Amino acid sequence: MEEKMNEKELDLTGRLMADMDPGLLDFLQTKVNSFVKWDLVRFFHDNPHTTDTADNIARYAGRSIDTIRTELADLTRDGVLEENQLGEMTVYSLAPDPHTRNLLEQFVRASDDRQFRVKAIYHIIRGTRQ
Repeated sequence: MEEKMNEKELDLTGRLMADMDPGLLDFLQTKVNSFVKWDLVRFFHDNPHTTDTADNIARYAGRSIDTIRTELADLTRDGVLEENQLGEMTVYSLAPDPHTRNLLEQFVRASDDRQFRVKAIYHIIRGTRQ
C-alpha cells in the first residue's frame, strides 16, 4: 500500500513539475541541463559582450577548469555559445542567434521566480538520474 502511495505522489510531483512553458522546458532539458550550464548561461546573459577563455570563465564562475571546458563545449555544440580562436587561445562568447538569445533571456528572467527555479531544479536532477 505504501508503494502505491509513493507512486501516486511521484505522479503528482511529475504533473506539478511539468507545468512549465514548453519552449523553456525544452531549453532546460536540451541545453541548460546541468547546474554548471545554468551558471554559465547566467554569466553570459549578465555579460553579453564577453569573449573570454575557459580558464578565466572558470575563475569567474568559481568552478574547476575541467568541468567548465566540458560544459562550454556542450553549450557551443548546442548553439548557445560560440567558440573562436584568438591567436593560440580558444575563447567563448554568446551566440548571436536572436532566437537563442531570446530563449536565454526568457530563461534567466523566469529563473528570478522561485516556483520556476524549483521546477527547473527538479528537471535538472531528474535528467541527471536518467
